[in-house]
Amino acid sequence: MAQSQTHAYNIPAQAAPEALNRFATQSGLRILFPYEAVAGKRTRPVSGTMSEQAALDQLLADTGLVVVSRQGDVVTLGTPKFQDPAPSAQAPASVGVDEVVVTASRLNRADVPTPLTVLSNEMLREGARPNFIASLMDMPQFKASWSPTITGGSFAAGSFSVDLRGLGNARSLVLVDGRRLAGGYSNGAAGIDLSVIPNVMVDRVDVVTGSASAAWGSNAVAGVVNVVIDNKLEGIRVGGHYGISSRDDVEEKQFEAAGGWRFAGGKGHLIVGGEYLDNDGGRPKTSRENVGRWSAVPNPTFTATNGQQPLIFAPDVGFANASLGGLILSGVNSGRTFNPDGTLRAFDFGRVSGTSSIGGEGPSNDDYGYFSAPYTRYSVMGRATYELSDNLKLTADLLHSRVHNDFGFLLDPNRGDIRITVDNPFLPAAIRAQMVAAGETAFTMGRANRDYAFIENDFSRKTTQGTLALEGKVGETWRWNAYYSHGQFNERNDLGNLRIRANFTNAADAVRSPTTGQPICRVALTNPTTTCVPINLFGEGAPSDAARAYVLGTGQLRLQADLDTGGFTVRGEPFETWAGPVSIALGAEARREEIDQKVGALDLANAFAFSNFAPITGKNTTKEAFGEVLVPLVRDVPGLELLSFNGAARITDDRLGSIWSWKLGFTNKVTDGVQVRFTHSRDIRSPNLVELFSGQVLNLSQISDPQTGTAYQVRAMTGGNPNLRPETSKTTTAGVTLSPPQIPRLTVSADYFDIEIDNAISTISPQVLITLCSQGVQSLCSQIVRGPDGLITTTSATLLNFTRLTTSGLDLSLNYSIPLSNGGRLSLRSSGTWTHEYKSNNGISTIDFLASQGTIGSAGVPKVGVNSAITYDDERLRLSVRSRFISAGKNNVTLAIQNNRIPAYMYFDLGASYKFDVLEDREVEVFANVNNLFDKDPPVSSAFSPYYDIVGTYVVLGARARF
Repeated sequence: MAQSQTHAYNIPAQAAPEALNRFATQSGLRILFPYEAVAGKRTRPVSGTMSEQAALDQLLADTGLVVVSRQGDVVTLGTPKFQDPAPSAQAPASVGVDEVVVTASRLNRADVPTPLTVLSNEMLREGARPNFIASLMDMPQFKASWSPTITGGSFAAGSFSVDLRGLGNARSLVLVDGRRLAGGYSNGAAGIDLSVIPNVMVDRVDVVTGSASAAWGSNAVAGVVNVVIDNKLEGIRVGGHYGISSRDDVEEKQFEAAGGWRFAGGKGHLIVGGEYLDNDGGRPKTSRENVGRWSAVPNPTFTATNGQQPLIFAPDVGFANASLGGLILSGVNSGRTFNPDGTLRAFDFGRVSGTSSIGGEGPSNDDYGYFSAPYTRYSVMGRATYELSDNLKLTADLLHSRVHNDFGFLLDPNRGDIRITVDNPFLPAAIRAQMVAAGETAFTMGRANRDYAFIENDFSRKTTQGTLALEGKVGETWRWNAYYSHGQFNERNDLGNLRIRANFTNAADAVRSPTTGQPICRVALTNPTTTCVPINLFGEGAPSDAARAYVLGTGQLRLQADLDTGGFTVRGEPFETWAGPVSIALGAEARREEIDQKVGALDLANAFAFSNFAPITGKNTTKEAFGEVLVPLVRDVPGLELLSFNGAARITDDRLGSIWSWKLGFTNKVTDGVQVRFTHSRDIRSPNLVELFSGQVLNLSQISDPQTGTAYQVRAMTGGNPNLRPETSKTTTAGVTLSPPQIPRLTVSADYFDIEIDNAISTISPQVLITLCSQGVQSLCSQIVRGPDGLITTTSATLLNFTRLTTSGLDLSLNYSIPLSNGGRLSLRSSGTWTHEYKSNNGISTIDFLASQGTIGSAGVPKVGVNSAITYDDERLRLSVRSRFISAGKNNVTLAIQNNRIPAYMYFDLGASYKFDVLEDREVEVFANVNNLFDKDPPVSSAFSPYYDIVGTYVVLGARARF
């Protein structure tokens, strides 16, 4: 343990967990240790003034633990056989710690009641995931969120974000070393992008699952994900991997490197690391049998009395009102499509269901779109620390990341909305003659514009964040820290080949010039100065380059978001009761957020047929103060070996006013090997800048008016709402941890959770808005404007505080290891979540979304999710078999679909790694992993699956070296 300081200690002989907690408070260090390794053991007394190292050596003499690594004030303990022989000069060695007892609060204590899971560096690297966030998605507490494997061609391509309990990305607070991270796709409105942190710099990830707002602030409604950087690195670490699917796609190449050096006689420490990753993605969606061209269509065998559902998932679904060369939908040639040379042939509709065709030749975006988005990313991070004195240390961080790509997004179809007149000069003469003979003046046509309007997604997202921090110590038990951080997020998106509605309408309405005989736009007859270029739509490849340039434009978005945040915290032990030391933490934090999103002139005019970016401008300043306390109440009483109270409170003040969050909790050591805990809290989430200030976008929407009994189009405004209020939630957790002395190395834990969110911020469609108003939700009626004739003219379907979300369930985990005679170890780790309810109440009706688990756009989580691993490891070899279980459910509970049910799923993965010495001080590890070993197909209609593997069997080969 480098840079050991001297302190006065008074730690009587006692149970090892309590002794280690007391050592942490008296030394000012944070201690991580495997609880099952010390359960039932007692430590020697430690008394007097001595160094941290000497005190810890004395304390650990009978426990079988040694110091594996130290990173700043965090000390990790482990068993000797897995200790790195030179930890002071190497990266932290794998210690096989499955469950770590570590603080989930602002206090320097491990015995707080808030549920916490710690993913060690070893666990994060299992399976050679492309990023540590992918390991988080394996945890059953998370609903898989936007990631490259499930975004397809979406705007969020290349982004990784987290979603605890399936309550939404914005309700999971993301921190790096306890500090907020800037940016993310759409400025974090869809979740903070964790991929900006170089994987090689991450030591561990702490996941707090509940009761966290009072300690950490707004957004921690579902919990906190705190990424801890490896502060201890010395020497050089390099690595890389190559991955490819069994279908020879989704090719990925990744390289990483990091180094750490001491300077100024050991007072200073510099670490620098970075990674580069290039993923080719995979397309088309139809290359995966259950992914592409599946859609819910009317069930042809449904009747009101036969017990079937009105919809059914059908394969091979395409457009029934558009073709690649143009499909005529009315008149004498209805049902015929244009060949590339302009001639007609019969179109194979297959079975028509509404505007969809099942079978046949109807095109689909799935024929061309990505099921796994391509992206390229680099990220670098540096950290310098310097000990200004024995009790004062300065830290400076700099992080920079960029993710970008340019790929074909999807084709832009005209779904039966093109009107062609008989005098169109591009119309073949034979077809015109047929129309004249039939007395037709025009026909309607649908066209999938693959040849000239295939939309391109050219995007770039950059994150830069710098931090300065001071930490110090006063006396023997008081520690303080202060920091300031500035982060800037820039997003550029050029969405190319978008069809300009007005230009296309003019260009499609072509006539022959009365003076030149050449094709011109009809508008040119009355406006000779027009720049309109007529477009030939009859056959794929017919549109000219000039017409293409006229009817298409590029949507443009330029976003800059700034985050300035700072804080001060002091923690210590002011006095001690007969039951033990009282710990407190006090602090204040402030942050200023600002967003400025500019868009192109065509977007601002709502000119595009497909997508129009909206401007956003706004800022918010937040000031907070908090306090936390842990008070031992009873000890050494049968059944109450150590009962402690933990409480916290925070006041938050911003542009929306002031609001309190708080937490009350208890922990109790019932007897050796039995710990119980309980918390009840009020947590908050303030609306983010995108929710508050995003611009209003005008669209036309078809609605059914319950008041008049008629259907018609209305102007529908959507966007942000500056009058939103903070969300509030009540969270209750209760848990128990069992580490029976009779079964060494066994730990079993169970934690119950119940979360109720009021005033949840949700969007609402124009039709639902109108329906709920008619059913008595008066707060929504103000969003509807009716004209003098009583008909609705405009709806304002902005974001509103009108939903109540509730979820409850049970988290379970089991960890067990068996030492083997050859010095190795066989271990079992299993964690699961059983969700009892997941409901949404909009004031009129309640929808139970439990087991609605087919698409990322649907709320809901599986009833049961279990992830397990059996691992053999020794000092060199590691072999693992992992399983992922998802209980049966439905694709989407809000739709009445005949084949909606999804059966239970089990995936298996294999992993192997081997370490060998190249030279005396150089270690190389090679590894191989196979995910989805048996190439299990996902459920049908899984284009945007949050839980199921749509890539298939995926093989990763790689190597890492340290020297």
